[in-house]
Amino acid sequence: MLTIARALMGEPEVLLLDEPTEGLAPMIVRTLEQVVKDVNNHGVAILLVEQNMRVVLRLANRIYVISKGKIVFQGSGEELKEAREIREKYLEV
Repeated sequence: MLTIARALMGEPEVLLLDEPTEGLAPMIVRTLEQVVKDVNNHGVAILLVEQNMRVVLRLANRIYVISKGKIVFQGSGEELKEAREIREKYLEV
């Protein structure tokens, strides 16, 4: 939270968040999600790199799946839910 606040002090147009939920308790993740939504609602674009698909699906307007430096999927959360082959190949363990 402190890192996000410090980044926002510079009034950025875009905020890059790399794995912001890693290692956080679920309750803290929900709080972080709300902060990210609020920041985005105030006009700051968010570029989120995240492995937690539940978080991604709740936050993202547009999703890109990248493998070996190439975009293998781009679309909405709903489109990703329907893209069974992409989910099986790149996102499911």
